[in-house]
Amino acid sequence: MRILIVEDERQIALDLQTALGEAGYVMDLAYDGETAWYLGDTEDYDAVLLDLGLPKLDGMTVLKRWRAAGRTMPVIALTARDSWRDKVDGIDAGADDYLAKPFQMEELLARVRSIIRRGSGNTSAVLTIDTVMLDTKQQDATVDGRAVGLTQLEFRALSYLMHHKSCVVSQGELTEHVYGQDFPHDSNAVEVLIARLRKKVGTTFIRTKRGQGYIVGGE
Repeated sequence: MRILIVEDERQIALDLQTALGEAGYVMDLAYDGETAWYLGDTEDYDAVLLDLGLPKLDGMTVLKRWRAAGRTMPVIALTARDSWRDKVDGIDAGADDYLAKPFQMEELLARVRSIIRRGSGNTSAVLTIDTVMLDTKQQDATVDGRAVGLTQLEFRALSYLMHHKSCVVSQGELTEHVYGQDFPHDSNAVEVLIARLRKKVGTTFIRTKRGQGYIVGGE
């Protein structure tokens, strides 16, 4: 899953990057509103952490521009302001959630999991399709009740596919959400990764749609 972190305080941004990386996410960083607006308008993210107090272009303006342009990715607004009026303004501007600084990292991670679940129509941190169960909090999986060890890349790929049940995911899309924006799309790394996953979760669980991509669950 791919997250955009928008935070002008470098240490906070790096702390978020570390915590989200350990939780199995791939990230892009922006330190000002103009860069954030461009990335959110041109790239595909599963969630955005958006500080509202940004240089060049404030976070509220960035959020309003995204929504006006039809960008629907889930956004958690981060701010040092904690009045109810600020929260109302942020939500009215298009934020899906609101978190005041300082915050506990575990709470932020829980909120990230929650908005990604809601965006894909899931209500639980544990995703189940057929005999495969994936715990997105603990980052582990079972098949027929048997524990399956996953590398972080395998977890990212399986999580993305299961969050997008019944949807065909192209190789390029999976590359961006598993490896990041700068990884070469013509690499066969995704094919190798899917082959490894099939050995662990079953050869028929991840199906290939010729010329289109990969799919799990019913169509």
